[in-house]
Amino acid sequence: MLNSNSGASASKLRHRRLSLSVHCLLLGLAPLAVQAQQQADAPAPASTAPSSANAINLNRIVVTAQKREQQVIDVPISISAYSGNFLKTLGITHMDDLSRYAPGVQVQVQSPNTPGIAIRGITSDDTASNTPGRVSVFQDGVDISRAVGSIVALYDMDRIEVLRGPQGTLFGRGAESGALSLISNKASDTTAGGFTTEFGNYSSRMLTGYFNTPLGANVDGRVAIYDSAHDGYIRNLAGGQLNGEDTRAIRASLHVKTGDQSGIDVIANYQLDTPPGTDFRSLLPNRNGSTDLFGDADLNEGSALGIRRKIYSLTALGSFRLDDNWTLNTITGLRRLDSTESFDADGSQLDMLNFGNHSRSHQASQEVRFNYDSGGRFTGFVGANYFYENGSQVVPFHTDERSLLVDLIPLARSLDPGVVNLLFGPTDPPLLTSNFQPNQPYSVIPLLNSPLNPNESEGFENHGSTRSTELFADGTWRVSDRFDITGGLRVSHENITAGYQVFDASGANAASIGSAFALFGAGVNGITAPNDLFAPTHGLLTNAKSTNSMVGRLIGSWHVNDDVNAYVSVSRGRRPDALTFNVNPDGSYTKAVLPAETLWNYEVGIKGVAFENTFAYDLSAFYYNYTNFQSQVYRNGQYIAVNSGRAHSPGFEASLQQAFGDNVSAFFNYSYLHARFDGTDQNGNPQQYAGNHLRLAPDNSASLGLLWNVPLGDGRAFYFRPSYTWHSRVYFEDDNNPAYAQAGYGLLNLRTGVSLENGRWDLGLWGSNLSNRKYLIDGGNTGENFGLPTFIPGAPRTFGVSVSGKF
Repeated sequence: MLNSNSGASASKLRHRRLSLSVHCLLLGLAPLAVQAQQQADAPAPASTAPSSANAINLNRIVVTAQKREQQVIDVPISISAYSGNFLKTLGITHMDDLSRYAPGVQVQVQSPNTPGIAIRGITSDDTASNTPGRVSVFQDGVDISRAVGSIVALYDMDRIEVLRGPQGTLFGRGAESGALSLISNKASDTTAGGFTTEFGNYSSRMLTGYFNTPLGANVDGRVAIYDSAHDGYIRNLAGGQLNGEDTRAIRASLHVKTGDQSGIDVIANYQLDTPPGTDFRSLLPNRNGSTDLFGDADLNEGSALGIRRKIYSLTALGSFRLDDNWTLNTITGLRRLDSTESFDADGSQLDMLNFGNHSRSHQASQEVRFNYDSGGRFTGFVGANYFYENGSQVVPFHTDERSLLVDLIPLARSLDPGVVNLLFGPTDPPLLTSNFQPNQPYSVIPLLNSPLNPNESEGFENHGSTRSTELFADGTWRVSDRFDITGGLRVSHENITAGYQVFDASGANAASIGSAFALFGAGVNGITAPNDLFAPTHGLLTNAKSTNSMVGRLIGSWHVNDDVNAYVSVSRGRRPDALTFNVNPDGSYTKAVLPAETLWNYEVGIKGVAFENTFAYDLSAFYYNYTNFQSQVYRNGQYIAVNSGRAHSPGFEASLQQAFGDNVSAFFNYSYLHARFDGTDQNGNPQQYAGNHLRLAPDNSASLGLLWNVPLGDGRAFYFRPSYTWHSRVYFEDDNNPAYAQAGYGLLNLRTGVSLENGRWDLGLWGSNLSNRKYLIDGGNTGENFGLPTFIPGAPRTFGVSVSGKF
């Protein structure tokens, strides 16, 4: 932080008034909601048991968002930093739990395979291997943004940095709307260890721990483990459970000192996820006649539903002091993912929409960056990055055509009522019988007598590869003791390829429905002979493109004093061109290249601390202007990828913390977001989703919490940490169908207990969703395309005990 002029008492008085005004303003906002702890030195857990006043200094945490060490208050962007202590304080080990406390961030996890991550209303959730992301996720400096592999366990963390707004200059091609940077603890030259274990209802268990020790004069080692599991929250009447967890992970790291101010960190990660299946629930009654979305499910594949996902990664981080002014930093990353999932897309006892998802990818990346800091007016960096990724996704499908035909009759009737009336009459048969069993009135196609196959099978596969080379530079010029200008630019050259292939139904798995409809000229939702669902490609379709692009940022910062920093910025984000294969009404395919999405962000902000560091605040207001928005629309009986034109999103974010004494502090966070599709596209044409909310973009979200420590003497302390998170209505689809939305709701959580021996031991109780609020995390999904929308219930009330120790 720049030193302020110390001589002007009038200036100091104005600064005090500014801090007091902001303080009063934010406390006035508290009844609305706020944003959670941008912290770092933030409230430490009972295992360390500091006073709340000492723990508060959230804007004093050191972050590396701008590729150099800075305190949060000095970083002129909207950033929330969460220390490992804060994560432990609130028991956060999952990314969706973290997002509830981060303003402007939503993380929806259907399963480890299918997350949706949204920052300021822009969502990245497409699992196809040939679709670029919108939000970047980095683990120890390495891009892990591909949706299928972006959800990792949060254990033994140094900190997590959440950056809102386009961050392409700092984090590369995928950070169109923001970035999550996950930074683990590295090996150090101390001997220490610790553990936390938890047990609770639904047979939940969690164990995480670490051990760190020097291995030699210049070599240190660290090992951390994570094991978390619980039974499914939902009983499946067809067998097994749903919406459970089973994750195991291990991280080993080495630090090799190569000089007085130089060293290499090598980090190896392995994670295995084997949870039971996801409860995609339709509104059809189960075998007991219940349509309760939060009651027993009846997904026909039973215990065969589930996921098996493996992630391996190896990272090398180098930092080499070249001279008094220059430092060389290198990041080398290797990563491999293999994931298999089985899910029931019709959400019922019907043997109808049974899908799989087998995703594989491997990637390699190398970054070289030269940082300059002579202690003068200019600091900055220049560097280059190479990124390679190759992936595939296989989606098998199998069905009992006797049920599928009943489901497709109403859809076919809407497209060709004459043919359907001829074949099946004027009345649509129900999917279930009166005793809630699959209704199968047809064993053959009427008139044709083609037998319906109870074991029809087909599927598709997509491929994608990316090779990108990037050059980047960023720097800050101190124009005066009070004013800085920061500018950055990243130039990218990308070679992207995509492939798509349909595996036709044949032999014992041959299809009858698609052939019959094709014979009568009734194409339905891509049903084309010889398949029921997927129009044949007659081999592998390929597409490729090379692109050049540029993103950047320009920021002006005013250091009001040592404790207050204000800024104004403009930045540009970009999502690369998307290569798609859209099926036409006649069953043929069109290769399409959707132009790159572009996002302009205009932002002002102020952040600081006051009252002897007992009050911390961070405010930002922004306006997003979006063009070439890529989405899916229903057209000519098909869902195809299109350019949906323009969208906009003005918003406001606030975060504050207040220490009320040596042992009591509180935090409050709030985010307002008006994310909407524009009325017309850039050519003045009306847009299909004009005025609609962007999906996963609540207008309002908030979180607040109390951190209270009560010293008991003799190194003992009692702690009490309630927290509450809330957001307003969320739409799950861009068409804003009110049936696929979740009304606003809040979750009450609590952690309480005692620490012993000055924090060496911790005995606690924990509870999440204590009011047992029923809510949905998604709606619509694949089943919506077949008239059977499905819904995924959120976690019920959970509670348990915890024990922590350190040495």
